[in-house]
Parts: sequence; C-alpha cells; structure tokens
Amino acid sequence: MSGSHKPLLIVVCGPTAIGKTSTAIELAKHFHCPILSFDSRQFYTELRVGNARPTEEELEQAEHHFIANRSIKDVYTAGMFETDSLEKLNEIFQTHKACIAVGGSGLYINALCYGIDNIPADEAFREKLEDRLKLEGLKILQQEVKKIDPDFYKQADMQNPRRVMRALEAYHLTGIPYSRQRKESNKERPFQTFWVGLEMEREALFERINRRVDVMMKEGLLEEARSLHPYKGLKALKTVGYRELFDHLDGEHDLEEAVRLIKRNSRRYAKQQIGWFRKNQEVHWFSPSNISGMIHRIEENFMP
Repeated sequence: MSGSHKPLLIVVCGPTAIGKTSTAIELAKHFHCPILSFDSRQFYTELRVGNARPTEEELEQAEHHFIANRSIKDVYTAGMFETDSLEKLNEIFQTHKACIAVGGSGLYINALCYGIDNIPADEAFREKLEDRLKLEGLKILQQEVKKIDPDFYKQADMQNPRRVMRALEAYHLTGIPYSRQRKESNKERPFQTFWVGLEMEREALFERINRRVDVMMKEGLLEEARSLHPYKGLKALKTVGYRELFDHLDGEHDLEEAVRLIKRNSRRYAKQQIGWFRKNQEVHWFSPSNISGMIHRIEENFMP
C-alpha cells in the first residue's frame, strides 16, 4: 500500500435502501476481504425482516461479521461496539490487508474510526437535565446548547434529547464546548480508512424506500412485529418499521396507515443519514452502480 503499511478499512455508508449491502459484497469480492457491519439493527438475531439483513445468498458471497450476533435483550452501545469491532479488525488484519465496513449507523462507525469521547458522565447532573426536559421541554435545552456550543447545535440532531443533554453535560463537566472536545478526542487507529458514500437522486431513493417497505410487508414484517410486541419497550425495537406496527397492534391506527407511516419515517430517517454523512469531509461520493469508480479510487490511493 502506498504511503503506509497500515491495513485499509473501506467504509461503505449512506442512507437506507440505497444498496450498501450489494456494494460492500462487490468490493469484498474484488479485494478478497471480509465485511464488518456497523448497522445497529442488523446486530440483533430476532430482527430478520425489518432490518433488511443480508440474505443467506448474500452472506455466502463474502465473510460477514456483526450480523445477527446479539439478542434484542442485550444492552449494546456504540462504546461497546468500538471495543468489539477493534478487536475483530485486529484479528482480520492478521490475515487480510483490507476489510469492508458497511452500514448506516453514523454513531457506530464514528466510534470505530474516531473513538467515543472519554468525557465521564455526571449522573446527578444528568438527572437534573432529565427533570428539566420533562418540566421545561426540549426547546429550552436546545437554546442552551445553541448559546454555549453553536457549532454542535448546527451539526448535531437537536431533535434527539440524548444528544442535547450530552452537550450540556460535557460543557458542565469541562467548560469546553462539546464540539471542540469531540474534534480533539479522535483516537489513533492502526489502520487507514477510505470512505465510500452512496448517493442518488432523492426521488429515486424515496421510490426505493417505498418499494422496500412493500417487500418487507410481503415477507412478513407484520408477523415479525406481532411476535416481538411483548418486547416493544426494549431500545432495539424503538425504531422505524416496528414502532409503527406496534402502534397498529395497540389499536392506534389501521394497517394501511401504519405502512404509510413506515414509508414516511423511513424517508425521514434517510434524510438524517444523508445529513450525518455529508458532514464528514472524508467521504468520497459515488453512485451505487459505479463500483469500478470506487475500486479505481481505492487502488489509486492505497494499492502499490
């Protein structure tokens, strides 16, 4: 590899339904290397239909890791994934010069490539923030973040109460804006990275998302949701596709409305994913069909 003897992690990222799985498999076959998933829903054994897990045929085309390797009952965080995935990569790089990481969960791939921040938690302050969230609402806390850390306010998902409270907690503990701490806390990694981002016209992507939801329904998503309904309070199930069907099963709306909401919320989730990965200046953007272009850029930059 030119410029460095470090092994190469090729990250394939992008929004839901754009074709990340097939792209990763094509790259893995070309570079003769395994695939490591950073899709936070594909970790779970019980979620088969609703997370677009690779098919058996796809799994046979390349060695995969972190697919259906945990239970929804397990507590699993981005920090735990950081530890587990680094251990797995260390093992993979003993025998391979490259590995493909694929998924749409930005927090998890950032944990792997850059590290989770080491700012400690302050449970007492966090409880105060929880109480304030209930009493005063999210908007008040958002405005505090905007005041103390305008960069984080502009970059992060401010509709996520956890992110808002984490920014306030980090500032409370250190007096330094959370955005600056995160930039300064990137950890050294024993590998190089090349980021492949997949993109297409918005309308074409939305059509793919709508079609995928229809296929999932035909493949038994409702039946899967019904079997998981007793566990609907678990964090792993508070996600698009299951949440709307649980509401249907609870009598809040009919099935047609549930499917409409799954499609709408999947499109919204895709927009969030696009926004997350667009912020990363390391990402090189390609059409999913341009596999040869991806290979050329990777070999041009990293291969002897």
